[in-house]
Amino acid sequence: MNITQLLIAWLVTSVSLFIISKLPTGVEIDGFNKALVSAAVFGIVNALIGPVIKVLALPITFLTFGLFAVVVNGIIFGLAAALVQGFRLRWGIWSALIGAVALGIINSLLFNLLGFR
Repeated sequence: MNITQLLIAWLVTSVSLFIISKLPTGVEIDGFNKALVSAAVFGIVNALIGPVIKVLALPITFLTFGLFAVVVNGIIFGLAAALVQGFRLRWGIWSALIGAVALGIINSLLFNLLGFR
């Protein structure tokens, strides 16, 4: 992945997070600048801590036919929210789960609209 693709992914994730904050998901982000910071933190947490959590959760994920992966993504989403001031989850883990699913859907739609991935 080159720097241009990385910047596009960061901007798309920022826009997705900002859209999610405007939907009734329980995810609150103070402004687009906080969405930019949140997307960067989410990417770093997902790159550094995500693989460890995914490996540790692999047996449960296997037993639930992959459904526990949604919980793992919610945990990563929640960690990012805990690290960024101005990024809040109104309903706790439920907002993290809904936000993680919504992020996946909206990111996918935006990347497809832009012709990436």
